[in-house]
Amino acid sequence: MATTSIVRRPFRYVYFNATLYIIAANILFFALSYAVPSLKAYMALNPAAVLSGYLWQPLTYMFAHADIMHLLVNMLGLFFFGTQVERAMGSKEFLLFYFLTGILAGVASFVIFVATGAWYTALLGASGAIFAVLLAFAIVDPEAMIYLYGIIPIRAPVMVLGYAGIEIASQLFSFQSSVAHLTHLAGFVWAWLYFLVRFGINPAKRLFRRR
Repeated sequence: MATTSIVRRPFRYVYFNATLYIIAANILFFALSYAVPSLKAYMALNPAAVLSGYLWQPLTYMFAHADIMHLLVNMLGLFFFGTQVERAMGSKEFLLFYFLTGILAGVASFVIFVATGAWYTALLGASGAIFAVLLAFAIVDPEAMIYLYGIIPIRAPVMVLGYAGIEIASQLFSFQSSVAHLTHLAGFVWAWLYFLVRFGINPAKRLFRRR
């Protein structure tokens, strides 16, 4: 009972634009990686490196990006959806959610890489945490409308299910093999579990409820 109460104990609600600080940190590390090219190798999650003592990589991989487009897409997603989730959760809860799901998505990827012998695969980017944020957005506001390409309106749960379907198909059929589809899916899974354990909310009831 005591453990359950600690896990469910809420933070006092505060809002201080944590999303913007995370975006700024990502931009800063991206700029630093251009000034010091070897920095990216130290930050990216590499199974062989982690096992040799680079234990910080399940955290730092979230701040390393392959190129400017990779950074731009991730930061735009974080800005548009992260700010809304942060307002609903509060900044402290959002920081816990973002970093915990991101780190666990990295750990899940590490386990898969080791199990499949992909010792020298480099995982980098904030996508695992951002996919967790996408699911959180749909759970927090399941009636929200997203305009695909700025034109086609779709509800947030449909968007999330669509992304999940694309990631599963891409993994099964090896589309865009350089993209870490399993990391994205791990972000979804950890976000789902976070709402179940931390808030006692069944995401399925929020996402699939009748309008």
